[in-house]
Amino acid sequence: SSSSAASDVYKRQPDNQRWHCFGCSKGGDIFNFVMEFEGLDFRTALEELARRAGVELQPLTPEQVQAETEAERLHTLLDVAAEYYHTLLLTAPQAAHTRAYLEKRGFTRETIETFRLGYSLDAWDALRTHLWGKGFNIEDQVKAGMLVQKDDGGTYDRFRDRVMIPICDRRGKTIAFGGRVLSPDAQPKYMNSPQTLLFDKSKVLFGYHLASQAIRAADAVVIVEGYMDVMIPHQAGYQNVVAPMGTALTEAHLKQLQRLTRRFVLALDPDAAGIHGTLQGLETCLLYTSPSPRDRT
Repeated sequence: SSSSAASDVYKRQPDNQRWHCFGCSKGGDIFNFVMEFEGLDFRTALEELARRAGVELQPLTPEQVQAETEAERLHTLLDVAAEYYHTLLLTAPQAAHTRAYLEKRGFTRETIETFRLGYSLDAWDALRTHLWGKGFNIEDQVKAGMLVQKDDGGTYDRFRDRVMIPICDRRGKTIAFGGRVLSPDAQPKYMNSPQTLLFDKSKVLFGYHLASQAIRAADAVVIVEGYMDVMIPHQAGYQNVVAPMGTALTEAHLKQLQRLTRRFVLALDPDAAGIHGTLQGLETCLLYTSPSPRDRT
């Protein structure tokens, strides 16, 4: 409540622009603090902070409203797709080999549900038909990265006969998918959604929405290479683990993580590519986290 936030002892965390109340265990950013401390809704808190900072709030332009509407529509589409894949994994006879694969890899039912893992049918139009039946047109399915558009204008499902791994933003909203093959002859082994309005792999860390609280609590983040490297440690209780989306660490990645901690542990594969990735990651961390230009030399 606002009264408890006002009266209990709280600690500011200036390094990551956050606060934590030791009385009621609440915490967050400056917006959460003003909402709790003064009993305001988000809009009023935003207006009050803007007034104090001397910032004039501008109404959204028609183009911005249209972009937000489109983004929300694609979020909904991807959420429907994630639920469809998840239901197939849990119940479809065609997914028996996928359930066996995940069991062999040591995945528990709880982890499968936590990460909302799924299965894509070995068909060219299964998802397209399902989403069409839910009211999503072909254009939106292409924009969301779920269909591949052919030169002749036709489309087909991007993911077929794969373990489906939803990729989420910092709020936990589905923005893309990763798919792992089940057939040893299929290529590529892992396939991600293409870049879309919602998904830019250079800015996304897999598992961030589930790891952020644990990172803050441990004051450290463990950075690994892939989906499995995040999910299995999470299942074992090590939840401060994230992975870039098949790219080297970027400034955008580090900026997100620095809001939570300044302690980075790189745990990449011990092969040549992993060693190279580790060295690149270390270089990026040093360049981005050095306090002054002199320290970067």
